[in-house]
Amino acid sequence: MILGGNHEVSGFIKADGKIIRNGAGEELLLRGVGLGSWLLPEGYMWKFPNEGDRPRRIEAMIERLIGKEMADKFWDTYYDRYIAEEDIEQMAAEGFNSVRIPINARFLMDESETLANGLYPYREERLKLIDRMIEWCRKHKLYVILDLHGAPGGQTGTNIDDSAFNRPDLFMVKTHWQQTVDLWGMLADRYKDEWIVAGYDLLNEPLPEWFSSLNHQVMPLYREIVQAIRKVDQRHMIILEGVHWSTDWSIFEEAFAEDDPFDDNLLLQFHKYWNNPDTESIHKYLAFREKWNVPIFMGEGGENHNDWYAGAFRLLEDYNISWNFWTWKKLGATTSPCSIRIPEGWGLLVDYLHGGAKPSADTATRILWSYLDNMRFANCDYCPEVVRSLMRRPPVRIPAVYYGYKGVGVSFGLASGDEGAERTGDGDVSFRTSDRTAIQFVDNVRTVATFVRGEGEEWEPDQYLCLVMSVGDWFRYDFIGDFKDPHMKLTARFKLQAAQSHQSGTLEVQLDGKTIGSLHVRDEQWREYGGIDLGIIQPGEHKLTLRCIDGKLRMMWLMLDKEN
Repeated sequence: MILGGNHEVSGFIKADGKIIRNGAGEELLLRGVGLGSWLLPEGYMWKFPNEGDRPRRIEAMIERLIGKEMADKFWDTYYDRYIAEEDIEQMAAEGFNSVRIPINARFLMDESETLANGLYPYREERLKLIDRMIEWCRKHKLYVILDLHGAPGGQTGTNIDDSAFNRPDLFMVKTHWQQTVDLWGMLADRYKDEWIVAGYDLLNEPLPEWFSSLNHQVMPLYREIVQAIRKVDQRHMIILEGVHWSTDWSIFEEAFAEDDPFDDNLLLQFHKYWNNPDTESIHKYLAFREKWNVPIFMGEGGENHNDWYAGAFRLLEDYNISWNFWTWKKLGATTSPCSIRIPEGWGLLVDYLHGGAKPSADTATRILWSYLDNMRFANCDYCPEVVRSLMRRPPVRIPAVYYGYKGVGVSFGLASGDEGAERTGDGDVSFRTSDRTAIQFVDNVRTVATFVRGEGEEWEPDQYLCLVMSVGDWFRYDFIGDFKDPHMKLTARFKLQAAQSHQSGTLEVQLDGKTIGSLHVRDEQWREYGGIDLGIIQPGEHKLTLRCIDGKLRMMWLMLDKEN
């Protein structure tokens, strides 16, 4: 249940079979948000092209434009300001209970000096920024996951790990491997007594498939890192990601051998982007959880439309999977809660990266300092609809095809014996196939559903899906009453169509098991039907059940609105 106060954030967390427990022994589901582009600036969050797609390229551009002294001032201010206490306070107020902090090793390492062991020392002033963040999170009751997003040398060989040569040198150069183990040993020693730190995410998205010849090295590195951590810290959870963008868990099979257990406090992480929000899409992770009796975690997912959020994150909730949304803040975006306003003249920097004219130092300084000012939480455009979709907290729109994921008899029921007949022929959408419910494209032209909407764009007209309901069919949509507005009055609207020519249908609406109204649909054209009064919605979980009691209906979405 997503309520306020974060009372569940209490003490060191630990794996207990397939679930996570907090320090009080209570079952805990992590519901978090990533602090992307803070300690590892990502070019796409700056709306930069490939020439500025990673920290080292952005740093080089800024230094070329304004000189090293001013560039150093820029970055000191950037790291101090990008995520401030006001951001953390807002995350807690929205009901999140955790954050994931992506760390670039280069941010921490002092590359101007080499120790006797051949490794770089660490910058204390940079570590103190993480200390401060942990202090804020403790104050506002948000667990902290430390995520090595960019390991020494790079674990992916792409922009996301700040790779220098577009190859995963972590697995190719011995000193990078040693530095990674040493870095985790240092972090574990520094934070071993911090209960607000939930765990250590050892490597973000190691080794895409084109570097799969190195996959066999991941588990040995994980083991060596864990050994270094356990020498100084026996309490914090270890979080492991699979290879190929954290989607391939085949490397974990050896980690659960009975004769050589990897660790007794593990959380396994996968990532989910731009794919079907259905049981089929996460089946392999559910199977692994059952087989090895271990908790699982969707550690990154987002960069999509709010409708997708309403489905994908309900899927995770219904399967009791902890999750972390990517990401909290970026430039000129509708897909994150916090959108930094694009500074005037920003396009000059983009053009320069593309090979265009070099802005003067004065012009570049003005643009960059405007960016620094705009990134303050108070100066950002806040998008509450993003969080409402993640949490299913009204006002919110829920596509009809995102009914609950707890299976037949709980989340839906089918009265007829010909389940799935609507799937044959042109109506097959390859989505939620195991439910055998009738899901179609609105115009019945496409054959495979698409969920790739990386800029938050609406579906094209021929991409919309709808749910077909015959007499006796029912579907349940869970949502959360807002703890910040315990006297909210809601109404429900629906986009419906009579499914058969010259026929009609009737939709019955129930709230928490009580019938509260019905809608008679006569029109063969898509229309919005509304006016169903849900009354005052108390904080906490609620169940809206929709049943076809006459005829046959097609439904595109339902909208839970505040009463005017």
